Amino acid sequence: MANAGGSMESRHRGRRLVIVAAVVVALVVGALILWGIRPVVGAASAPAPAATATPSATATPTPTPTPAPRPTPTGFPANTTAYDVTSLPQVNVFAVIPALPVDGDRFGAFTGEQAVAHGGGAPVFADPTRPPVAYLPSQFPYGGTTVPVIQKQEHWIEVLLTGRQAVPSHGDSAQVTGWLRAQDVELAPIDTIVQVSISARTIDIVHAGVPERIATDFAWGTPSTPTPRGRAFIMTEAVVPEYAYTRGHPIVYLSVQSPTLDGFGGEDVAVTAFHYHDQRSGPISNGCIRVDPSAITRLAQLPLGTPVIIKD
Repeated sequence: MANAGGSMESRHRGRRLVIVAAVVVALVVGALILWGIRPVVGAASAPAPAATATPSATATPTPTPTPAPRPTPTGFPANTTAYDVTSLPQVNVFAVIPALPVDGDRFGAFTGEQAVAHGGGAPVFADPTRPPVAYLPSQFPYGGTTVPVIQKQEHWIEVLLTGRQAVPSHGDSAQVTGWLRAQDVELAPIDTIVQVSISARTIDIVHAGVPERIATDFAWGTPSTPTPRGRAFIMTEAVVPEYAYTRGHPIVYLSVQSPTLDGFGGEDVAVTAFHYHDQRSGPISNGCIRVDPSAITRLAQLPLGTPVIIKD
């Protein structure tokens, strides 16, 4: 029995040794695992990089191109010749100067500028490649010295003028033009124009592109003394008491004259004008445009040189 007990005790002792060994092995393995995942002492932990959002593509607006200013046409070559203007005929309402050309584009546009001669006056050329044929004074008692520009070049401007190429009984009395050297004048902007429509019976003052209707009925020339059609400008304004039919209202004289009358009222001129008249409807005048008091008051407020276009 003693031998049997010892065998059993030996077997129990061996079983305990196996269990102890297994526990030791487990502890060693666990220690090794913990050692492998421990943080490194003394090394700065690098923060995990934050997710960086990929910037979305932003459309860059295309800038609106600024239009380049339109260059002034060079045109005729410069002319710096000095001229004695006192030896030339003066352009004024009474002048008849055959060398002055008649307006070749009666309903053409204006450039939006007006000119006044420097000093005693500016030579006027019918053709910029030839000598001058007249001169435009800087002042004249009956106006006509502030003239609208109808064409502009680098060295030259073409303008409307007062006076005539001929009286109707001897030629064409229509609106005349001429060329001035840019060096001889002072230019200024003007953004007002008077538009007359005979057929529509309307008169508009257009300022900066905005029309102001000032008349819806008026009188104009008879078939034998018609109101000249085309472009012109305000030459001067005056109150003339001896013209009783105006009732003391101003007369607004234009640069253009009658196509059929050599003169009028004992004068050697037949100037077209806006003026008041008691009878002011239909084709009944000698060529002038007769309007009511409010219309003539408004027209008389416009500056000299204001462009005017009269259409059928």
